[in-house]
This record gives sequence, structure tokens and C-alpha cells, in this order.
Amino acid sequence: MSDLIKSYQDLTVWKKSMELVKLIYSLTNRLPKEERFGLSDQLRRAAVSISSNIAEGAGRFNTKDYVHFLRIARGSKNEIETQLLICEQIGYLSRDDISASLQLCDEISRMLNAMLLKLTAKPL
Repeated sequence: MSDLIKSYQDLTVWKKSMELVKLIYSLTNRLPKEERFGLSDQLRRAAVSISSNIAEGAGRFNTKDYVHFLRIARGSKNEIETQLLICEQIGYLSRDDISASLQLCDEISRMLNAMLLKLTAKPL
């Protein structure tokens, strides 16, 4: 990490992923009770996974491991998008309900991709 970034908590992508956790918890509180151990649990786990994997990867002090955990975070982001779209398709949530979360997922995705490109670029 650079001199300006002392901790994973300084990373904008980590901060955005923590915002997403709050949004997802709020949305899942609105799902039917029968989804408590289904979509609600899956969405929450995936949301927590993004910030957790960013943090774990940063703590490894090894670029290969960091890349691995960032890729897991990106996969969890994809899970969230898919599960939100499922919630919309089956009528649990509307597009308006999920739009802020999907937009945040897009931002997180772009940031993770940029980090991965930088970390995996081969030096000249």
C-alpha cells in the first residue's frame, strides 16, 4: 500500500463496500420472513464478504494473495447483483428499491478491477 494508505480502512473501495453492507442489511429487513435463511442470508453473507476479503487480502502483504482475495470480493459483488435481480424478478423488491445497491456494486466493481489491473500488470 502507498504512503497515503496506511490501512485497508483508508481504501475507498473498502469504504464503499461497507456502505453496501448497510444498504443490503436494510433491504433484507424488507424481505418476507420465509427468506430469512434464503436470499436474505445469502445477500448479507455476500455483502460482508466484499469488505472482509479486501481487508484480508490487504493483510497478507503478498501481491499474489491480495489479488486472490480481491477476486473473491469481486465474485461476492457478482453474487449480490444476481440476488438483487432475483429479488426484483420474483417481486420482493422493485427496481427503485435495488437501484442504489446496484449502482454501488458497479462502483465497487470498477474499483476492484482497477486494483486488480494495477496489481497484475507486468513491469516493463
